[in-house]
Amino acid sequence: MAAPGIRINQYPILQDSALLQVTPGDKNKTVTFTDSAKADYNNNSSDITLHGLAQVRRTDAILKSEQIRYNNDTGDMTATGNTRFFKDGTLITGTGLQYNINTDSGKFFEPVFNLAGGGSGTASQAEALDENHTRLMDVIYSGCDCPEKFWTIQSPQVDIYDDENEGIAKNGVLYIKGVPVLWSPYLTFPVRAEKKSGFLTPTYGYTSRGGYDLAVPYFFNLAPNYDATLTPRYLSKRGLLMGGEFRYLMPNYSGMAAGTYINKDMDTREKRWSYSILHDHRLGQFMGLNFNFDLDWNGASDDNYFRDFTSMGLNEADQTYLSKRATLRWSGYDYWSGHLTLQKYQTLQDETLGRLYGQYEKVPELNVRGRRYNWNGFDVETDNTLTRFEFPTYFGDIVDLSNTNGHRAPDGTRFSSYSTISYPVVRPGWYVTPKAGLHVSHYSTDWYKEFGRYSFTSQDGTQKGSINRALPILSIDSGMTFERSTTLFGKPSLQTLEPRLYYLYIPYKDQSDIPLYDTSISQFGFGSAYAENRYSGGWDRINNANLLTMGITSRWFDEDSGFERLSLQLAQRFYFEDQKVTLPGEQARKRSKSDYLAGLSAALTDTLNTELAVQVDSAERNVVQSYASLRWKPKRLTSISMSYRYQQDPFLDEGGNPLRYQLKGKETTSLSAQWPFTENISGVGRIDYSIQDKRVTQSILGFEYKGNCCWTGRVVMQRYAVSKEKANSAIFLQLELSGLGSLGSDPMNLLRENVPGYESTTVPVPVKSTFERYE
Repeated sequence: MAAPGIRINQYPILQDSALLQVTPGDKNKTVTFTDSAKADYNNNSSDITLHGLAQVRRTDAILKSEQIRYNNDTGDMTATGNTRFFKDGTLITGTGLQYNINTDSGKFFEPVFNLAGGGSGTASQAEALDENHTRLMDVIYSGCDCPEKFWTIQSPQVDIYDDENEGIAKNGVLYIKGVPVLWSPYLTFPVRAEKKSGFLTPTYGYTSRGGYDLAVPYFFNLAPNYDATLTPRYLSKRGLLMGGEFRYLMPNYSGMAAGTYINKDMDTREKRWSYSILHDHRLGQFMGLNFNFDLDWNGASDDNYFRDFTSMGLNEADQTYLSKRATLRWSGYDYWSGHLTLQKYQTLQDETLGRLYGQYEKVPELNVRGRRYNWNGFDVETDNTLTRFEFPTYFGDIVDLSNTNGHRAPDGTRFSSYSTISYPVVRPGWYVTPKAGLHVSHYSTDWYKEFGRYSFTSQDGTQKGSINRALPILSIDSGMTFERSTTLFGKPSLQTLEPRLYYLYIPYKDQSDIPLYDTSISQFGFGSAYAENRYSGGWDRINNANLLTMGITSRWFDEDSGFERLSLQLAQRFYFEDQKVTLPGEQARKRSKSDYLAGLSAALTDTLNTELAVQVDSAERNVVQSYASLRWKPKRLTSISMSYRYQQDPFLDEGGNPLRYQLKGKETTSLSAQWPFTENISGVGRIDYSIQDKRVTQSILGFEYKGNCCWTGRVVMQRYAVSKEKANSAIFLQLELSGLGSLGSDPMNLLRENVPGYESTTVPVPVKSTFERYE
């Protein structure tokens, strides 16, 4: 029997919307049909022989060839001539095949394959042993798409296991430009872009404090929702450092636990370690409330651990405090929410900066908040916090603390409650928001005065065990917005003028008998100019206030795109009474005007941007703090950024020490750039210089070579301060092979964090869909 263009269906043909992946359990229900220019059908044997544009098509696979013989009963197929087989995004072409579509087994002759997850190769023969296991002989594989492959992996036998997402190459050899560089008797690799167990790319580099650094991580794909990584790391000046990480993702909780351990540091001759635990848990509902728990707990064996073992960057090497925090949160009951937090710290000392004695810990803190907005036009809020503060105890220091049982500061309990009601009136072009609040506090303090000569006192010299405070806080915030059409740099623009007035009144109350737990002077700026309290942190001090803040902002927008081209800001406070509330050592303000604040942000062109901010003393006319930056990015992989930052020294107490939690005065400059020298070579770098300390605090210099095809080489050198007198130097080498991975240390995060506008020379290749090559 013969007919042109015959089509024989085993089941009704599916519509195009049925283009979906088929699970193993669905294969008995999948559609199988054929098509060709001519077909011969044998009723006795159920054989179909297809000639000319022949194809056998099923929902999950397609076979095309010059001639196909197909048995409808057994599922056996034999294809001869130019053959194309497509399944799950993988395309195989060859000179023929023998295959059974029911058992997914058979042989491919002289196959050329293109994997769905990327990569391609050739083999002398491919045998599908079952639907999960395929064996290839005499394989040449590469993830490089270039006509002349920069790198290949060659193996006499490769076994691919689809379910395990694993390929195993026996006696595999990595060739780069035809030169063998790596041999392995047992080389594993992922078949798809999914995680699998096995060795990750080794990293290596050099640091002045650790020496030559080699890490060989092994990844354990324990389950789809949790995994682990074990990382042996050898440092020539330190020894073998073992590291590990465990990650998990469950329906109601997720997190990570990581740690490192070295049994005997070759330099210090001591055991050294670190750990970090992150956990986020959705506990569910109880009595109408949604409960969540999160944990952030960190520790290290000694003060210098991160200075000695951090391989790159300042993100860990300059840490002063390690957080140990556990928080239980609740929300969802009408307008109420809150938390119960335990907050502790590990202090990491820097011997060159003098002794640090930690900071107050919250053991614990209970907070309850209530918020309801637009309640008949009113906004009502209340914030209530009960906190137990304890300061770390020390023994055997330079100062004898035996008479105070190791205490360096009083401990105590603070309850604070701040409730407000406001009535926002918002209309087109203007708004007015009157607001009234009441702050109530209670302090119960342990002064440890019974221990004798090292007795603690409050600011006024008293030691009251119980103190109450209540203060009203009244304010009116208002603003307007005017618009007009104009031009800027010759382009049609829309300009706004936005004046703002903020009045604040808080009566004076003597608070010098209240202890200080977590309160300091906030930095004056646009963020704090309209704030109620000039003291940040807690509410141990509430300033007296009878003041008016005046500010004005003007913006220019491109008329066509709405892009903000220019923004100018000015602000100043006017005081109608003198400052009476102070911190220890702080000089009370006597002036009737605050410092001037000015800010500018401008996109001078589409590639050139600048920012300026300055705070000027209104009486002395000297600069209190300032910031300036300029960034030019004319095209991809090309950018230059410059910045300058100045901040005057903070207030000092009677002993000449900065007030607690105050930022240290500084004057620094930074210059960073990424620049292409040729079509293939580009440079990247950054230098930070402290004018105040007269030293370079960080320098980065790197070069990238982008190969014409499938590879990139990088060398990055870095030197950064880890203390006032000590620095660490490091060098990173990396060879990135497209489709395979990277050899060496990865400096990419270092460059992204420290070079504004940095872009990788390697353009990411999007992961292909399983139907990318659908035919």
